[in-house]
Amino acid sequence: MMGNYYGDMFGWGLGGGLMMILFWAALIFFIVWIVTKISGKNNSDKTHHSKSAADILNERYAKGEIDKKEFEEKKKDLNN
Repeated sequence: MMGNYYGDMFGWGLGGGLMMILFWAALIFFIVWIVTKISGKNNSDKTHHSKSAADILNERYAKGEIDKKEFEEKKKDLNN
């Protein structure tokens, strides 16, 4: 009788065990979802906005990292 009382009072019967499993599964799913969203944000710039070699070359020239001579040489290399 004592076991049934506590089982009914705290919900540790079959339904309570199922609810505990669902709770932990939902918690683990939520944590994994958060981690993938955070890590996905960091990698989104690298994967979704991949630039061609010509785009990178144009940006480097525009920033002044390379001079016109080097720009023309590298541009010629890319076109071959």
